[in-house]
Amino acid sequence: MGATHRHPVFTPEHDELRDSIRRFVDKELRPFVDEWEDAGYFPDAVFRRCGELGFLGLHHDERWGGAGGDLASGLVLMEELGHCGCGAIPMAIGVQTHMSTPALGEFGSDELRERYLRPAIAGEKIGAIAITEPDAGSDVAGVTTRGVRDGDTWIINGRKLYITNGKRADFLTLVVQTEPGSRHRGVSLFIVDTDLDGVSVSRSLRKLGMRGSDTVEFTLDDVRVPHANLIGGKTGEGFAQLMWQLQYERLSGAAAGIGQADEILGETIRYARERRTFGKALGDHQVIAHKLADAATELEAARALLYNTVWKIQQGDYPVAEISMAKKFVAQVQNRVADDCLQVHGGFGYMHEAPVSRAWRDARLQRIGAGTDEIMNEVIAKRLGISG
Repeated sequence: MGATHRHPVFTPEHDELRDSIRRFVDKELRPFVDEWEDAGYFPDAVFRRCGELGFLGLHHDERWGGAGGDLASGLVLMEELGHCGCGAIPMAIGVQTHMSTPALGEFGSDELRERYLRPAIAGEKIGAIAITEPDAGSDVAGVTTRGVRDGDTWIINGRKLYITNGKRADFLTLVVQTEPGSRHRGVSLFIVDTDLDGVSVSRSLRKLGMRGSDTVEFTLDDVRVPHANLIGGKTGEGFAQLMWQLQYERLSGAAAGIGQADEILGETIRYARERRTFGKALGDHQVIAHKLADAATELEAARALLYNTVWKIQQGDYPVAEISMAKKFVAQVQNRVADDCLQVHGGFGYMHEAPVSRAWRDARLQRIGAGTDEIMNEVIAKRLGISG
């Protein structure tokens, strides 16, 4: 619905940032998303432009070209990108800002940060996170992509699936098993250049939603990666690094979901005011008005949970249960809001050209990516002491 929602987590500086991003979205993204969705791809120039505007390093250290801002700054970016009219762009930008670079920025060597983080923040290099495999999704410790050390290099073999930004990526933050049989104790993270011999896109994937972003499968065949590209410098630390990073990925996805749900609900309210049925505006029918009132209520509850969770983190807490609650609840609410909005649009909502049909398709991934609803419930239950 586009309004600025006040909460103690946000300062006047955050409000200025929000206004700046909103102008960018309205002028440089929204007019083109239909074209990009039909093409199944948006230009790399969007990354470069976001880099020029300083949007790709809001919460990264100034030493590497970032803005040195807080967690809330990055989430303002994701929420406002959610208003662009499609889910593909915030997802792709979120891979750059909250998935492929946080572990690099937090645990990487200065050399790695200079070679990869700085150009990623500038939009000069595009990153992707490569975790999922044909037989390992939510079970991160079960990855079978194998790394064997050979002197100062590692020889890596395996396959990675559902890799967003994969077609355009300059580097992968790659999850590798370096100690077979050790499960999570053998997981390591490497930065891998996609132009290395043996790295190839084996196929491009067609998705239900998020159609404007590229998603691929990678094959890694005897790829030689320098030991210096091991994040943290030691093997077996990747699982902890990834779990730390995933918390922020979940929050960024939730922020984008809030923006997307807010956008389609606002569009649907406008439609209900303008569309006339049985001699009056659609919104004057009580059943429609109450459906939209319920949707707005749920959305505000989801927004409050997300903002309060971010507020706790800003105060120095690390509320893993609440992060999982926010990720799950926002995704579920976004799906319910999109479904209700499609219903209000009737037959038109089912048509490809209707914005609500795209919002409905895009929303479904939110309950799967970065941890399914079921995985989030497992995390929550363990943190509450319900299960072991």
